[in-house]
Amino acid sequence: MKEKAWKNRIKKACIEAGTYKPSFDFAIASLAAILEKRDQIAEAYKECEEGPVIEYTNKNGSTNLVKNPLLVMWDAFNKSA
Repeated sequence: MKEKAWKNRIKKACIEAGTYKPSFDFAIASLAAILEKRDQIAEAYKECEEGPVIEYTNKNGSTNLVKNPLLVMWDAFNKSA
């Protein structure tokens, strides 16, 4: 979902809950931007061919299993939201 759509959705939810104040607009805009980025990362993960764990070869040539970086970023944005 795009940032503007998130802003409208969040603002509408606040109004329906009876908690909206114009002073919330900055926080709503920040949250909307975070949620848009989170959605973009989720789409990128869906399009990638890899699962939640991927193989990573370090500079020494050792191959290890690591969390997919897209999921790590998604989790970070989700926590920020």
